[in-house]
Amino acid sequence: MLFNSPEYLVFFPVVVFVYFTMPAKWRWLLLLAASCFFYACWKAEYLLLLAFVTLVDYYAAIKMGQAITRKKKKRFLILSIVANIGMLAGFKYLGFFTISANWLFGAFNTGFELSMLQIALPVGISFYVFQSLSYTIDVYRGLITPEKHLGKFALFVSFFPQLISGPVSRATSLMPQINHPKPFDQQLLLSGLKLMLWGFFKKVVIADRLAMFVNYVYNDPSAHKGLTVILATVLFSFQLYCDFSGYTDIARGSARVLGYNLRINFNRPFIASSLRDFWNRWHMSLTTWFRDYLLYSLPYVKGNQVKYGMIYRNVIITFLLMGLWHGAAWTFVIFGLFSGAMLVLESNTDKLRAWFYKLTHINRSATLQHSLGIFFTLSTLMISLSFFRANSINDCLMMMSNAFDFSNFNETLMNIMKNMELVTGIILVIGLLTAEHLHAKYDLVKLIASKPLVIRWSVYTGFIFFILLFGVLQNQKFLYLQF
Repeated sequence: MLFNSPEYLVFFPVVVFVYFTMPAKWRWLLLLAASCFFYACWKAEYLLLLAFVTLVDYYAAIKMGQAITRKKKKRFLILSIVANIGMLAGFKYLGFFTISANWLFGAFNTGFELSMLQIALPVGISFYVFQSLSYTIDVYRGLITPEKHLGKFALFVSFFPQLISGPVSRATSLMPQINHPKPFDQQLLLSGLKLMLWGFFKKVVIADRLAMFVNYVYNDPSAHKGLTVILATVLFSFQLYCDFSGYTDIARGSARVLGYNLRINFNRPFIASSLRDFWNRWHMSLTTWFRDYLLYSLPYVKGNQVKYGMIYRNVIITFLLMGLWHGAAWTFVIFGLFSGAMLVLESNTDKLRAWFYKLTHINRSATLQHSLGIFFTLSTLMISLSFFRANSINDCLMMMSNAFDFSNFNETLMNIMKNMELVTGIILVIGLLTAEHLHAKYDLVKLIASKPLVIRWSVYTGFIFFILLFGVLQNQKFLYLQF
């Protein structure tokens, strides 16, 4: 069941109505049943995987809570890690590793070949595995006590607004909300609906419109050159942002209507003036997960000294695995490696860039220095996203090569200007960035809410009609469903 489907527009109001009309002590059960139904709409068999993750981690956490020594606790943590990562690897990466191994066997003419198993990737598995795994790690670290109520823990793992594509929640935040649900709040209802409306706008009006041009270029890389390739790559970054942040807004809005607060996942990433700043603003629930549960767990001290070489190695390992988390393909491996390497390079060139800015007097203008930082950050991002979006490494390299061919620049520019869908998409992106800037400065939600009733509802109904008139309403899947 997609958020942008007619089914969800029926399912969600029914759940909300029943939720607030039944006794508070049984509301967790309704949400658990609704979450199971929501997931079963994809494929009923997937519920077995969800149940497996839930039962293993519930058991492991209970046993860690009963364990007296840290050594005994670690046994059950290892059980949780092996079960979760093993299941994720089996469903998501077995085919990738088999293809890679067969390629290697063929390169050395071994005559050996592994048989392929066709296993469908269960939707949302990467998200709920990481969410459940963070719970057992937090229990092991003593940050949270084990949840003894199996049903409420199952709701933590399967809560439908964020089950499929996040944001990845922590038990320290979500479990207390499950144990102490809020009563009906009209302000939360209206706030949640507004956030959902904004998410629908970003998804169906902007992201899905940009997708038409991006897919047209990236699915036939040999036929496009110069400005077309560059524009497609730039617009893909905004398509990805609007698609995933739109999903997150709908998820957070749906949860807010029910009285639950899910964490922010994006914070104006396109104003980042450094790669460090960008990764602190982009898909924050995932990047902080890798930071807290992987990066900080890797060794960086040798003897009594901090070794920066080990820190840089850890950064690259973390980004490599974060790239692989996105998909079982070498394009995602390169995306992760490139992103990590560029972050390390940025950290090692701080002084060099400061010297250059001083030499060229750029440091006298904070605006110019910040603008250059944004330009270099986004340029690096576009290169990495070329691998993220490309169908293969060869396609990506072809796209990069063709990007420097401006032999038909004038003709290409004219074709772009004649493509009204594309021009509309570009205008919408500019409007989006402007709206985000104004919201950060004036808080547009509160500003609109302070206006008279007629003005407020004119804005809201205007958004709805804009979505219906200009949205791409063919139930396009969200990009992160494939991860």
